[in-house]
Amino acid sequence: MASRCDILVVVTTSTTPQPAQRHGVSVPFSGSLHSQRERFEELGDLGYSDVWSAESDGFDGLTTLALASVWAPSLRLGTAILPVYTRGPALLAQSAASLASAAPGRFVLGIGTSSDVIVNRWNAGSFDRPYHRVRDTIRFLRVALTGEKVTEVYDTFSVKGFRLGVHLDERVPIFVAALREGMLRLAAREGDGAIINWLSPQDASRITSIVRSENPAAEVVARLFVLPTCDRETVLATGRFLLAAYVNVPVYRAFQTWLGRADELAEHWEQWEAGDRRGSLQKIPEHVIDALIVHGTPEQCRHRIQSYIDNGVTCPAPVVISADGVDTFQVVRDLAPNAN
Repeated sequence: MASRCDILVVVTTSTTPQPAQRHGVSVPFSGSLHSQRERFEELGDLGYSDVWSAESDGFDGLTTLALASVWAPSLRLGTAILPVYTRGPALLAQSAASLASAAPGRFVLGIGTSSDVIVNRWNAGSFDRPYHRVRDTIRFLRVALTGEKVTEVYDTFSVKGFRLGVHLDERVPIFVAALREGMLRLAAREGDGAIINWLSPQDASRITSIVRSENPAAEVVARLFVLPTCDRETVLATGRFLLAAYVNVPVYRAFQTWLGRADELAEHWEQWEAGDRRGSLQKIPEHVIDALIVHGTPEQCRHRIQSYIDNGVTCPAPVVISADGVDTFQVVRDLAPNAN
């Protein structure tokens, strides 16, 4: 008979798979694409697991990854992101399937709304109902990438009789670029992960908590802007220029407001809207630059990137910003997981 002091201990273990920690870098690097092979070949030895491309006004988001699929066969390849408005649904499925076929099991399709600037002004599209367009695109892609015929009326588009002519042996993960709560929850609930940027480590803690509350197995990729210099004037001047290019885009203004920076950026926004663009840069507070941009020595930058990991980011993907007298790819080496 057990005495009153006997304690029954029940140990439970979670069966939910936890996302693995990964280390990415944003690509391509500076210069022509054909000249970058040796850099890509080096990334695996440096300890990087991923490369993430973007698509705005430079190289498209897929060509770099197609080259990387051959140059660096150990790396996972991700788009961060392809806009859902600038390719039709069928073409987006074809694009994803092509790269997934070129790099089986190594491709992650990152999609998102992009911004009204890129969609409306540059691509003659309509930036309408962004949340619903992303949701509908995920649902379409989930079916289309299996090879099933799709005839469906979604809220934001319809598809009649499309069947992908590429057979894929493996499921393509879909990540979603997300800024605020609704899209973050969508990324975790219907996607496989979220892609985030322009936030502090403390912001990352809040955001990753939202994602994991929907799906503990969801990955969180963070594109982090790294300015590799200790020159304070360069940090402030370059940082203000970069931030102004983003925080005045409506989706990013709403994001920074949601994060609680409306009062801190109010004077900047007011002066920007009044037409004094140059003067408005000085109204971006220094502490906002310090919060949103990684800068300093390689050791300081590594420590800062680690703080994002400590706050729930499963794959940082630094974007190294050019600075006078700095070899940007040497910074990639200095920030690498195997640099210590």
